[in-house]
Amino acid sequence: MEINLLVLIYLIGSVTFIVGLKMLSNPASARKGNLVAAGGMFAAILGTIFLYENEGQKLGNYPWIFAALLIGTVVGTLMAKKVQMTAMPEMVSLFNGMGGACAALISVIEFNHLLHGASDFSALDGTKLLIILLGLIIGAVSFSGSMIAWGKLNGKIKDFAFGGQHIINQVILLLNVVIAAYIITVRPEQTHVLFYVIVALSILYGIFFVLPIGGADMPVVISLLNSFTGVAAACGGFLYGNKVMLTGGILVGAAGTLLTILMCKAMNRSLLNVLIGSFGGNKASTAGAGVGVSGSYKEVTLSDAAVVMSYANKVMIVPGYGLAVAQAQHVCHELEKALEAKGVEVKYAIHPVAGRMPGHMNVLLAEADVNYEKLLEMELANEEFKNTDVVLILGANDVVNPAAKSDPASPIYGMPILEVEEAKHVIVNKRSMKPGYAGIENQLFFQPKTSMLFGDAKKALQDLLAEVRSI
Repeated sequence: MEINLLVLIYLIGSVTFIVGLKMLSNPASARKGNLVAAGGMFAAILGTIFLYENEGQKLGNYPWIFAALLIGTVVGTLMAKKVQMTAMPEMVSLFNGMGGACAALISVIEFNHLLHGASDFSALDGTKLLIILLGLIIGAVSFSGSMIAWGKLNGKIKDFAFGGQHIINQVILLLNVVIAAYIITVRPEQTHVLFYVIVALSILYGIFFVLPIGGADMPVVISLLNSFTGVAAACGGFLYGNKVMLTGGILVGAAGTLLTILMCKAMNRSLLNVLIGSFGGNKASTAGAGVGVSGSYKEVTLSDAAVVMSYANKVMIVPGYGLAVAQAQHVCHELEKALEAKGVEVKYAIHPVAGRMPGHMNVLLAEADVNYEKLLEMELANEEFKNTDVVLILGANDVVNPAAKSDPASPIYGMPILEVEEAKHVIVNKRSMKPGYAGIENQLFFQPKTSMLFGDAKKALQDLLAEVRSI
């Protein structure tokens, strides 16, 4: 009866994951969806602790289990409450890396159990060994890669690349696959040693895989590493015959893979480039900054910007990382409402890789209660720019750089962008003329229809809001 109850709990948990994931697709239901999925996971954890049996024996070790749960809950809660929106991508990378590490450790533990339960290496279960090695390699790559991504996002680790690095990456990956195949098919006396060689090579590959990646490519890498963790967790679900763990891993792996493909499409890159580790590799230093940008830029006063926007028919706002840094999403929403009170149509143009992780800008604006229907994806936004009177760019840079379309020598050439230059007027809010995350100049800033509004995004928007209300 207890086993049937555990199966029922796992089934309920699996359903809550699917329902929760569906609810996450809409900001209005995302918070509730997160709680639904978390509730299913909580039930599955308790069910496993108290109802799981193996050969008539329950888990036991309850003090250790609940001590670990308590520590993890406290640490995770404190980190989540204290994190700023600007630091959210690096926290996601950190937590994702912990998930990859857990999956890899499961493989290490189960490998040792497999060895102790076999009379010799030739008696090892080949299928189980295959799943263990898959979980180990994918989990270890996800762990080390996510740690490097975490360091790069918070500025502690700089982009690093050397000649032929992508070839070395491929050699490491191929060597890993060959050793794993050798272990599974031959199962030599050195199996135990070779297993830990795979651990080391997988960690090394994860490091080399992410180290050279920089600029606007980082959201794709985060999404890919997230899918790796999901697949590694699914391998753990296979090992334990745990349906809820398997379902959760498959959902994360599938969602991460689909998002990675969409990100690659949005950046005009191939998934193969990501897998061989040459994707976005320090392009700003290797390809150069493209054709030099010359000319002068012009500034706009707050009063002039307020007048132009107040008497416009349509205003499009393009949020970028600068908006997140300034924590200006709430005052941006206030500006939107002030303009709409004057009869101005206001919408937001969201580039797929704006910010430092997939969906960063969507989450940022949802936090400020911006209507989800006003958030236009790149394709829809590009159709409307020609009929837009004013585009207000808040801290975005590379995703609006025309060099992506016109300069074959540019590191970002070929990346689909928000075609803001099609609008009648473009106002760019930046702290300075410093290049964006890709490290290149933006041709847009020197075009005749573009005006610069320098300053912190939050302060500039507050002053702009006051000017609009006074008109």
